[in-house]
Amino acid sequence: MKAFKTFGLGLLALFAVVGCSGGDSAGDANTATAGGGSVSTGGAKKVIGVSIPAADHGWTAGIKYWAEEEAKKHPEIEFKIKAAADPTAQQADLDALMAANVDAMVILATESAPITPKAKAVHDRGIFIVNVDRGFTDPSIADVFVAGDNKKFGTMSAEFMAKKLNGKGNILVLTGIPCTVDTDRVDAAMAVFAKYPDIKVLDKMAGNWNQQKAQEVTQTLLTKHAKIDAVWAQDDDMALGVEKAMKAAGRDKQGTWILVGAGMKDIVKRVMEKDPVFPGNVTYPPSMIADGIREAVEAVKAGSKAGANKGTKTVDLKIDLVTPENAKDFYFPDSVY
Repeated sequence: MKAFKTFGLGLLALFAVVGCSGGDSAGDANTATAGGGSVSTGGAKKVIGVSIPAADHGWTAGIKYWAEEEAKKHPEIEFKIKAAADPTAQQADLDALMAANVDAMVILATESAPITPKAKAVHDRGIFIVNVDRGFTDPSIADVFVAGDNKKFGTMSAEFMAKKLNGKGNILVLTGIPCTVDTDRVDAAMAVFAKYPDIKVLDKMAGNWNQQKAQEVTQTLLTKHAKIDAVWAQDDDMALGVEKAMKAAGRDKQGTWILVGAGMKDIVKRVMEKDPVFPGNVTYPPSMIADGIREAVEAVKAGSKAGANKGTKTVDLKIDLVTPENAKDFYFPDSVY
């Protein structure tokens, strides 16, 4: 099995994620301290801060789950996990973690640009930084960068779409939250589409990797365009929003299909069952936050401070194209996502 092997979780784990996803992102109520039991306050333990987006959709709910699960594996470390609803809240979280004198931070940005200056302040303080998924606009700020290959994600998904369209058709493109992940995916996909003069990108709008937002955007686009062959949605949550909008508008019988990504189990199951709406998927597991935490644990145990790597160490996680032929290898019914 591939990267999603780690997704084998019980339904109780899913309920736990959903139940703890709310709260004030900048306040104590939304800060989880983990370490496999009671946490020493005597200063003997190293402390790692984990700053992530709030669980506003399935993928980020998975991020929160995997962060907490990985923290439990390191009882010798104290973890302070904060989830932020927006960049302002995350900036406040980073200030709070600096005030707590953490030894390292793992940061998955809500958005790249507004978090970068605060991340630089963290790094300038001498705190070792592991940046996960959504990169800073200045990559040199991170001591370690952990992410899937988002340029490959864009290229792989667009090539799949172009081949399935036989190089001809009308498509919509949905973008995500402003960050390096979205930029890399969209730019790579658009470069592929540009090679096919008979593929027309009718519109490109932001769905913010959110089901409701994608549904609203698609409703608007459906009023503008009578003939749509496919939608490059890049994200499973957005794809479900697109599907809902098409059904509500009575456009679901026109043969429009959706190219998605991230590997949500419900979507992978539909790919496996050869659902014509979802012919393929690209993997992008939220368990990558666990890889980032392991990098931070290794760093604090070694006593590493900011700049210890003399540059940014890059950890590229493998991504895969999911089709009906191999979907069974990526389908985990008890997964949190």
